Order: sequence, then structure tokens, then C-alpha cells
Amino acid sequence: MTRLLALVLIMSLPGCVAANVETSPRPEARGESRGSAQSGDFSTWLQGFEGRARAAGISQATIAQARPQMQYLPQSIALDRRQSEFGARVWEYMDSAVTSGRIVQGQAAMRQHAGVLARIEGRYGVPPEVVVAIWGIETSFGANRGATNTLATLATLAKDGRRGAFFEGQLIDALKIVQAGDIRADAMIGSWAGAFGHTQFMPSSYLTYAVDFTGNGRRDVWGADPSDALASAANYLARRGWTRGQLWAVEVTLPAGFDLGATGQRQSAEAWGRAGLRPAGGGALAVGASRLILPGGARGPALLAYDNYDVLKEYNISDAYVLALGHLSDRLRGGGALRGQWPRGDRALSLAERTELQRRLTALGHDTAGIDGRIGPATVAAVQAWQRSVGLPPDGYINADILARLRS
Repeated sequence: MTRLLALVLIMSLPGCVAANVETSPRPEARGESRGSAQSGDFSTWLQGFEGRARAAGISQATIAQARPQMQYLPQSIALDRRQSEFGARVWEYMDSAVTSGRIVQGQAAMRQHAGVLARIEGRYGVPPEVVVAIWGIETSFGANRGATNTLATLATLAKDGRRGAFFEGQLIDALKIVQAGDIRADAMIGSWAGAFGHTQFMPSSYLTYAVDFTGNGRRDVWGADPSDALASAANYLARRGWTRGQLWAVEVTLPAGFDLGATGQRQSAEAWGRAGLRPAGGGALAVGASRLILPGGARGPALLAYDNYDVLKEYNISDAYVLALGHLSDRLRGGGALRGQWPRGDRALSLAERTELQRRLTALGHDTAGIDGRIGPATVAAVQAWQRSVGLPPDGYINADILARLRS
């Protein structure tokens, strides 16, 4: 898996429909359960794994160094299997991620590391505020890098986690990092899910995208100096297609009578201008194609998302995360709060309610590409199609009122 946070399979907001998301700025995985949470046969599993690691090129010396760290962590299994019945709305996530304190801290971090950030932008084209926003949301500017041994938690999740094969691959990649001499086995510390460093890379992403920006011969994303980690995050975005000088998104105002069927459509700045869209802060629309997103439906803020928005989704697939990260980056460079008001009276739908919504849409002939309670692009499109069929504004926004209308 190529995303930096490879475990991010949370309820995302394709089409920017406000689906349920975790309130933590580090959303957790979703998936089917597998295996047993018991550690009785962990030693037996570990012996078998060591053979597979050697076959993958891991030396016996590296295995010997790592072996004392590969302990079973029941708490990692408990966290892996935790799933809330109700999530948070996108604005609740943004409230938790874009705080006044984080803005102040981020601006201070930009001043403190201005030289490094300028060199990073020069090399990779990613502006300081975006890099620092990632740093702030991922680890509160390095303050919360995790306290769990990465080898231990990956071994535990490889044996008993919901995606054992994936975590075993990450564990082998972590051993490759140790074998390369970038860090000792006992010093590889990070989150319970296996991500580590200032910007929370998974081992596979580290091997592919981490850089030695300081030139000291090591790709050190763990230490007190964040330079390598910040440059690695920028390198990731650059290699995933970041466009230098382009916005991630801009808030816009919609004219009276605007056809909300254009939600999710991609058009040029000229076309949006002819349709009456204007930047909420004044001025002209930035050059480049963009698509209209309504994360709070017709009653919430409206934004035009540029290609860099989708690049940020390569870092974390959640639209709520991207909206928070992008908005934080705007605030770090002096921008104001969003002008549109969120529909804060709306509650989050439960998993059972989301599943029911999909079932009812499917019964009406609107394909949701599965009935699993996860709100994806197909469900959004199905909602829009149903809204058109009953004469509602086709914004694709999902809330309790939509479910109630489907029931009637």
C-alpha cells in the first residue's frame, strides 16, 4: 500500500458528502476481523515468521537484534478491532484538527524552520504551510509521535490483526529499515498501528519516499530534528503529483438558483465563472480545472477542489482529513475561517442507518455498489440520482432527513 497512512480506511467523503469520520486527526482502519487475539502461540508464529523474513532477505543478525522487541501487545489488537457505531461529522473532525492553538503553534513552527521549509519547497514544490499542516495534524508538530515499539505492534497485528498479510509485509519492511542502519530496533517507536515519525510514515512508505534531507547518511524521521520527516512528506506529495503553485481548494459562493447537479463535476475556472461562482474572499478564480464539493450539503460551505486536493487524498483517503489539512494550511498562511456555515444540527447516522439507506436506494434501482454502511462514490451518486427523481436539490448530502424521506 502506497499511502503514508496505509491504515486509513475510515468512512471517507467521496464527493464530499459528510459521512461519519473518527474525531481523532489520525483516523483508524476498518475491515473484517481475522484470527485470534490470544498470544499463546505467538512464539510459534514468530518462529515461522523469522523463516519468511530470512527468505525476504533479512539477515540473521537483524532478526537477532529485532527479536527482543517483537513482543505481543494485546492493546494493539483491542485498538485494531475498535469500531464506533457513530462517527463524527466532517465539521466536528475539522473542529478537532484546526484549533486556534494548533494555528499558533504551526505559525511558530514555520518561523522556526523557515530555512529548511524554503529549501524543501524549492526542491519539491510543496509550500511550507502544507508541510507544516501535515506535521501538525499527524503528531502535533512532533509532540505526539507515539510510544509503541513498531516491531512489536506490527508483529502483533501480523499475527492477529484484521489484515495479517498486510502487516506482515510492513513488519518485513520495518526490518529492512533496521538492516539498512537507519534506526535501531529498540528505537523504532511510533503509533499502535505501525506508523512512525513526525509525519507518520508506514514502513513501506518510508522505504519508497523517505529522504536524507540533512545529508548525514540516515533518513531520520524519528529524531528531534524534523527536517528529514518534513522533506519526506513533501517528497511523497511531489511524487504523487503535487502541482507547484496550485491551490488545494478555494471556498466559493454559489449564485441564487444554482443547479446543484453540478456537484462533483470538474470544469475550468472560466466555466465556473460563467456559472456565477466567485471566491468567497473576493477576487478571481484561480486558473485550472476544479470540481465543486459540498461537504455539508447545500446548506454548508462550497469549495472548488483542484488537482492538489486529490494529491492530499493520496496521503490520507479521508475527505474530512484533506479538508482539515487544507484549511489548516490556509490558516497558517494567514487565511480566515470558512465563511459558509455548517449544518451543525445534523447528527451522524449509525452504521445500521447507513446500511439501511443503501438498502433502500438499491431497492429503488440506484446502485450503491454494495450494502455495507460505507459511504463511497457510488452511494453519493445514488443519493444524487434519487434526489433528482423526487425533486430535491441533488447535492448528494446524507443525513437523517434523507433517510426519513427514503422511508416514507
